[in-house]
Amino acid sequence: MSKSFIRSSSIVSAMTFISRILGLIRDFVIARLFGANELTDAFLVAFRIPNFFRRLFAEGAFSQAFLPILADTKANHSEEEVQLVINHIATKLLSVLMIITLVAVIIAPLIIFLFAWGFYFKADPEQFQLASDMLRITFPYLLLISLTALSGSILNTYDNFTVPAFTPVLLNISLILSAIFLSKYLSTPIIALAWGVLIGGIAQLAFQIPFLRKIKRLPKLKFGHHQALITLKKRMLPALFGVSVSQINLLVDTMIASTLIAGSVSWLYYSDRLLELPLALIGIALATVALAKLSNYHAQKDSKSFIETIDRALILAVLFGIPACIGLVLLSKELIFTLFQYEAFDINSAMKTSYSLQAYGSGLMAFIAIKIFAPIFLSRGDTKTPVKAGVVAMVSNIILNLILVQFYGHVGLALATSISALLNALILYFFLIKQSIYKLHTNLYKMLFKVIFSVFIMSLYIIYFDSDIYIYYESSMIERSALIFKTIVISIAIYFLSLFILGVRLKNL
Repeated sequence: MSKSFIRSSSIVSAMTFISRILGLIRDFVIARLFGANELTDAFLVAFRIPNFFRRLFAEGAFSQAFLPILADTKANHSEEEVQLVINHIATKLLSVLMIITLVAVIIAPLIIFLFAWGFYFKADPEQFQLASDMLRITFPYLLLISLTALSGSILNTYDNFTVPAFTPVLLNISLILSAIFLSKYLSTPIIALAWGVLIGGIAQLAFQIPFLRKIKRLPKLKFGHHQALITLKKRMLPALFGVSVSQINLLVDTMIASTLIAGSVSWLYYSDRLLELPLALIGIALATVALAKLSNYHAQKDSKSFIETIDRALILAVLFGIPACIGLVLLSKELIFTLFQYEAFDINSAMKTSYSLQAYGSGLMAFIAIKIFAPIFLSRGDTKTPVKAGVVAMVSNIILNLILVQFYGHVGLALATSISALLNALILYFFLIKQSIYKLHTNLYKMLFKVIFSVFIMSLYIIYFDSDIYIYYESSMIERSALIFKTIVISIAIYFLSLFILGVRLKNL
């Protein structure tokens, strides 16, 4: 079981790594060409709104509710019934999203007002109008990416993790090409990014269709009623909120940031993008595989493998998540300067972004823990518990936002998100213990001690020997890249050498 879990996680991480590296290249291109200003703020809001709903209808509540249903049907019913379930759910998802997309395109200005009201009240109405126009282009992406997520869930159930993990690469390629080439032919160049989102959505969905055909699980239109739809509705409605709390918190950050000085939305976006790299490679990769595995083991009533899968996910999360967390905080300025501080993206924007990266980075382990804890409940068909934790986390985030933004501006918004994520993770773990589902084992505590000690040694090196931001000020892109690469490589070497001295052998994991 452990070899299968690690192999599947490694595949997802490898594909996700490719996607995230292209994502950083994408953000580098956007930052260099468009900077961090009112125009980029408008695009990022127009992109974040369908992205938020995507987390609800795609990677979020829908996938989390749909995958256990499909796994149970696959384990206990005929092939014909499996296809029937896929057809009914796909048809219902398509129907609902077509209506939502049509309405959103019509009332785009109202949606922008609801999610970024600060744009409406600014002296220059151009930003509000631009955001509305771009939302009309980007919102159909929700329909496309949700169908893509449905396809990915089906493929994951049949142990194909590679294709769904690679698919996001296509969106990044589309945005990069649109920013570089399409923008030259538009009177408002930044609108090319909105078209890049739409084109990327089409490419992602089209890419997965041949693989669904190969396993003979391509969805077909099937109207009518089915028990699976009732089950999906019961599980999905509460999960719409519960598993998407972090996205709701980010959206609340965007709402409040729209009332701050120009560039605030962009600073939060770029720092969040750096957070997403380790979160995707560690948390999302582990969660993607864990949900599929846990759902199958729960359907088969294999409690031993169920617990072993959780253990394996948490050990890997601690092993890679804690050093990534410390690295983001200690090297925030160096990372931002290396990746984004060129041409239109000035030094002031780089410093502002690095501060919010420190605030987000400090909560990385909490974000990863949520990604692992929530699927444990969802694989058992329990969507209510994540909601309970999510309600407390969201309310605390809003309260902390309103308090901290007064003192720290956009950095306060990022810090509030991290604190509420920690609270969310702690509540989920409390319920795991209370419901006698899972409790941390002695081996994990031993690993945690060794990791913390090794990270401490790594941190000493970064702080005292390789952390001088002034060198980056006057360095070229190639020189900056060489500097940060050297720092990261040596830091990783020190970390794993320390683990080796303490008796940790990666091959035994």
